[in-house]
Amino acid sequence: MPRKKPLPHQPLPVHTTNADIQSPRIAIIGAGCSGLAAIKVLTENGLDNLVCFEKNDQIGGNWVYTASESHSSVCETTHIISSKWLSRFSDFPMPAEYPDYPSHRQVLAYFQQYADKFDLRKHIRFKTEVLKAEKIEQERWRLTLVDGSAEEFDYLLVANGHHSAPRHPVWRDDFTGQYFHSHSFKNNQGFEGKRVLVVGAGNSGCDCAVETSRVAERVDISVRSPQYIIPKFFLGRPTDIFAAKMIWLPRSVQDALHKISVRVQVGRYRYYGLPEPDFPPTRSHPTVNSEMLEKIRHGKVHPRPGIERVEGRTVRFTDGSSSEYDVIIAATGYLMNLPFFDKDFIDWENALSVPLYLRIFHPAHKSLFFIGLVQPQGSIWPLSEAQARLVARLLKGQWALPAHWQQLAEEEGQATERAFFKSPRHAVEVHFLPYLKKLEKLAR
Repeated sequence: MPRKKPLPHQPLPVHTTNADIQSPRIAIIGAGCSGLAAIKVLTENGLDNLVCFEKNDQIGGNWVYTASESHSSVCETTHIISSKWLSRFSDFPMPAEYPDYPSHRQVLAYFQQYADKFDLRKHIRFKTEVLKAEKIEQERWRLTLVDGSAEEFDYLLVANGHHSAPRHPVWRDDFTGQYFHSHSFKNNQGFEGKRVLVVGAGNSGCDCAVETSRVAERVDISVRSPQYIIPKFFLGRPTDIFAAKMIWLPRSVQDALHKISVRVQVGRYRYYGLPEPDFPPTRSHPTVNSEMLEKIRHGKVHPRPGIERVEGRTVRFTDGSSSEYDVIIAATGYLMNLPFFDKDFIDWENALSVPLYLRIFHPAHKSLFFIGLVQPQGSIWPLSEAQARLVARLLKGQWALPAHWQQLAEEEGQATERAFFKSPRHAVEVHFLPYLKKLEKLAR
């Protein structure tokens, strides 16, 4: 077969002088897992003229648990849903004594150890929120900070996460009982003796239902559409380890084997009173929870269909039934929040797809990079590390964007809509291992 011609590539963005290219000034927004990965990778590649802005007083982002409502969405009993074996930076394994699925406290300690080992904190300005980021001449950036000062940079890396701005249902104000978004759920205290409705069977929704069922009088969970709820272990090993062994197979074969493995683990979802999925497990973001199905069969959690309307404390469901509740917990996801950009500059809050080449590069702003703006079927931070490595190679002139990368960015957004269900929940969804392998191949 004739060898395909290599694609023409785009040179490194040029600013004012050769010195700018050799030692550009770089800004990073956010010192969570993605921001830490970016600092580490850039500095080890000699790109140490950088500042990371963190609005909180410590590293860790979403993994900094607080008993009261804060930027963090983790609750007291949160454990990660990807195993420690696939949730690690490439050169920094999790401690051997960690369980297969570490707690949020262990994950935060892991990030703290990572920051200490690679001396990352010296590049971070804590308690420094970026109020506004605007592009100025020559593809550069001006950041306005919380103290009113402004600084200019050659490149901007956005690593602020996407689990901090709750998405609320339209009927929120129609309910006259206690209303919470799952973002505000911290523990099951205060739910004793209450009738609780959890809306949504994603990972947060199932966590809230399981925890409140330990103390509440009754817990119902509203499931609008079919959802795979997958136990954390298969044949005694973490489920994601089993899935990783199939990566070399064609997608159609993988999908078939995934469905068979779920059938072995779970049986039919209708046995639990849940709608039966008629699509492959990888088409939608999975819910990984080993307790939820057990709670249903023990009568501690009761599935209900989608909500038609809410009247006071009465919730009317799409099957014609209704019930009264003291509390509703809406596990209805998050907005893709970029509060430092003007809405007419970038606004993806309700987007069904996000046009970014390799989930990193914006088609209109070649000096702007997104780190960790993905919803993987796996862990985020190994992907953030691989994304940052590709950005570092670009800035050092060791890798270049394809000449038609703007077109590829648009095509990737459209491909996401085809690969996953068309909804804001899946706007930045990726298959963990294929995406990671693709980034690693390009970075090499």
